Amino acid sequence: MANIRDLDPSASPLDYYGAELRRLREEAGLNQPQLGKILFCTASLVGQIETAKKVPTREFSERVDAALLTGGLFSRLVGLVLRSQLPTWFQAYAEMEAKAGYISTYQSQVVYGLLQTEAYARAVLGVDQPEDRIDKMVAARMERQRVLERDHPPVLCVVLDEAVLRLEIGGREVMRDQLARLLGLLESRWIQVQVLPFSVGEHAGLMGSFTLLRFDDDPDLFYSESYDSGHMTANPQVIRERSVGYARLQATALSREDSAALITRVMEERYGHEPGTAVA
Repeated sequence: MANIRDLDPSASPLDYYGAELRRLREEAGLNQPQLGKILFCTASLVGQIETAKKVPTREFSERVDAALLTGGLFSRLVGLVLRSQLPTWFQAYAEMEAKAGYISTYQSQVVYGLLQTEAYARAVLGVDQPEDRIDKMVAARMERQRVLERDHPPVLCVVLDEAVLRLEIGGREVMRDQLARLLGLLESRWIQVQVLPFSVGEHAGLMGSFTLLRFDDDPDLFYSESYDSGHMTANPQVIRERSVGYARLQATALSREDSAALITRVMEERYGHEPGTAVA
């Protein structure tokens, strides 16, 4: 295991978190096993976080704050640490997403990140990624979702292509839980989910997934991405064209109630629990 003293606390938020954890633990006169016992975790976990080998969770951070009487230091740091685990090219978008008052997105293949279950996110992010990297990316995606838990969350409008419901990601159980989560959002005041059925034929989203962000005091933004890069612009003409395109997608998609009915039908027919109930 690397020596924490060899780490540069300024190298990254994760390194800084680890260095501060060790410094404050030692000031409290505790070794790793003693702190682990207080936190209900292993000494190995404490050591891995202190050496920037593992990303801390928000729960771990809250327990450390309580144990070491830090005044909430680690609870404040963990958000920065988790955001830093996002791909570099995606971080600028994530920062703007967290500030937006209105998010409207069309997704052609997967559920929008803010609405993914942890298991679904793990399956999506796990393609061609090493296991230790997957854990960090999943933790970062779950952290992104905290924006929906704010006292004043953004309005989120999502149009999902029917293909999103039928593309089996992570297996039947993962998909069933994911679709169940979408159905559970029907009670949310600030979230609207609509499905664009196959039967509509050609539509305004054929060029692929995209997202529009709107702010109270800043220009609107348009965002789209390719395999390993993202494109974000405030160009008024692009915003105008994509806003019209999105309005057409919403008008073409099923109503909220009919979308729920289709999600339920796909969930039961394609991902049902009983042997023989799943259909192609």
